[in-house]
Amino acid sequence: MTVRRIRTAATAAILTGVAACSAPGNTGSGDAADSVVIGVASEPDTLSPLLGYGKDGNSKIFDGLLARDTDLKLRPALAKALPQVSDGGLTYTYILRDGVKFSDGEPLTSADVVFTYKTILDAKTNNTSRSELDVIEEVRADGEDKVVFTLKYPYAPFAGRTVLPIVPEHVAGRQDPNTGAFNTEPVGTGPYVLAGWSKGEKLTFKANPTYWGGAPKVKKVTMAIIEDDDVRATRLRSGDLDGAVLPPNLAATFKNDKGKKTYDTKTYDFRTVTLPTANKVTGDRAVRQALDAAVDRQTMVDKILDGAGHPAYGPLPVDDPWFAEGIERKQDLAKAKRILDQAGWKTGDGGIRAKDGQRASFTLLYPSGDKVRQDHALAYASDAKKAGIEVKAESATWEVIEPRMNNTAVLAGFGSNGDPDFGLYTLLHSSLAGDGFNNMARYDDAVVDKALDTGRRSSHAATRKAAYEELQRELVKNPGYTFLTHINHVYVLADRWDGLTTQVEPHEHGFASGPWWNLETWQPKK
Repeated sequence: MTVRRIRTAATAAILTGVAACSAPGNTGSGDAADSVVIGVASEPDTLSPLLGYGKDGNSKIFDGLLARDTDLKLRPALAKALPQVSDGGLTYTYILRDGVKFSDGEPLTSADVVFTYKTILDAKTNNTSRSELDVIEEVRADGEDKVVFTLKYPYAPFAGRTVLPIVPEHVAGRQDPNTGAFNTEPVGTGPYVLAGWSKGEKLTFKANPTYWGGAPKVKKVTMAIIEDDDVRATRLRSGDLDGAVLPPNLAATFKNDKGKKTYDTKTYDFRTVTLPTANKVTGDRAVRQALDAAVDRQTMVDKILDGAGHPAYGPLPVDDPWFAEGIERKQDLAKAKRILDQAGWKTGDGGIRAKDGQRASFTLLYPSGDKVRQDHALAYASDAKKAGIEVKAESATWEVIEPRMNNTAVLAGFGSNGDPDFGLYTLLHSSLAGDGFNNMARYDDAVVDKALDTGRRSSHAATRKAAYEELQRELVKNPGYTFLTHINHVYVLADRWDGLTTQVEPHEHGFASGPWWNLETWQPKK
């Protein structure tokens, strides 16, 4: 549920085949339509789905039982059809597609599916998204081509969890899932095969000629890892890249380039400030409430995103069917000041408030090279100061941020892929407080926990909707995060292919998202 360096399952899905920047001296693919060089902001730590890579689907190396279309609706992938659901929603049965082989030539069987899920559910496997599969009581093979899942309780969105990539037992089963070579030398059933990985520089992929969906027309893909937004735009302009994900203001500089096309993509992605409860300032509920009232979300959308997004009043976008109507709120500095006054935070030196000798001052970390997050952090600090709270925005790498994020605020990014359980549980449930990138704010609210558990365990749409509405209203009363904006993802790509579309996207935007989410179906322009 972030652009950041991939370290958890929630972010690993983002780059289901993540990519890298071309090596020094290499250039884009020019007029060749059978190869493409794409610039992205981050790379994964692993290419193993057992550790969370590609968990939300769209992997170019792997496939899941199911996949998602442009509107995130589920469709068959390794399974012949959508699952057969029985026993009151407790049993899901999948029949595997005929003739699918891994890239090493070995056939896919139901045993590979069982191995994948059982390994992820094993507590010894370092997969921080294990809680997303908590509902599974048992997964078993019934012959070579049938897989049966038995659930602990009816879980309405379970089919959406089965976009999880499947790995070959005959390779990964012989290794330690945490340290084995499979993490950097993956074997899958997907349309592309990893050809090379220069850490911090690029990943190169070649088309899988025996792909069950048909050999891709784009034969070579290089994903260039370029953390800095400005550098990514410069390399795209110079022809070193064929395409890139860019902030809206940088993407706008290509509007008169007739050889390139811009894609503005709807997402569930949002930018937020984590407010750790362990921090002496952000741990105060009144401070969190005041910050929520002080922030000018609409101006952030207008000035930082150039209108490519919407104000975020919570983790769900305003046009989502699960959004709780009536929680929209404008900047209200008078309310922010009133909240702080009533809580005993008195104005002191330089206009910064203090209480019991503690200044209302805290550090806000944001990842270096990410201009959109930098601009959000600076705008947030400016708004907070108007209420008497000092926010010290500080740039850092994720290696620096990670050890500090349990008690230091972070300008973070999260999202989901349609069902609210997929993004909200790991963001907010107290059982996951401080678990890597899960619940970074260490948020703990009994009302929210109950709503999350109800939403996860109920199969009734009305019950689930009521639970998630209550959750969103409670977040307004007791914010653990300051939600800022929901952002559109903007991509610029050389106009040399047909068949390009965009997909409704979660937080992640890299090799598996953008106009290249369906790269295997592209056709060279004639």
